[in-house]
Amino acid sequence: MDILTLVGLVLALVALLVGAVLKGAGLSALWSSAAFVIVIIGTLAAIFVQTPMSTFKRALGIVAWVFKPPASGAEALIAQVVEWSGVARKQGLLGLENQIASQDDPFVKRGLQMLVDGSEPDAIRDTLETDMSTTEHADLAAAKVFEGMGIYSPTLGIIGAVLGLIAVMKNLADPSKLGHGIAAAFTATIYGIGAANLVFLPFANKLKGVVAQRTRERELLVAGLIAIAHGENPRNIEAKLQAFLH
Repeated sequence: MDILTLVGLVLALVALLVGAVLKGAGLSALWSSAAFVIVIIGTLAAIFVQTPMSTFKRALGIVAWVFKPPASGAEALIAQVVEWSGVARKQGLLGLENQIASQDDPFVKRGLQMLVDGSEPDAIRDTLETDMSTTEHADLAAAKVFEGMGIYSPTLGIIGAVLGLIAVMKNLADPSKLGHGIAAAFTATIYGIGAANLVFLPFANKLKGVVAQRTRERELLVAGLIAIAHGENPRNIEAKLQAFLH
């Protein structure tokens, strides 16, 4: 669990609630069903129009990484590659065949299988880099779903404020309704800007960071598999892969 994400969301909520009280607006001023419908439902509507179904489903699938990103396993991966290189030097590449079934990651399985099958290093590199690039592109597109929501929600907040002010203008003859009406109008702006800067954009940036980390680890793996295919010494492979940690 990413403790910083939880702390950040709690602090964001505290900042809004305590800030509203300290400013004298009160907690009740932060709730408006009309603002919720205009900003949140409107933002979802806009992102539905923008996003293909497959990308939206992928975004829902990776949003959990914000709270529990995949564990960084670069050091363990280096140790695993060095172990594989030792097996390959002693038993040949076919000695790695028993390792394939124990791997959970399809990317790792594909790389090991190509290594065992005796594929040329360039063929291994091309295949895995294409796979890696495709996955990275799809994950970044999914992360940008939240980025898009962060772009649309402030504008919809302004729309909500304008609609609220229109309602106020219709009640100019009744001064008792003006103050409440204006306050309600600006609640939509708070929803839009708050959701964008405290939720949607941070989510998008956190996911982009996770995607970048996963890509670096896969680049490490590809470099290790190519080194094994070339028959390099395990110690040299380890030294080469250590550079990825920096």
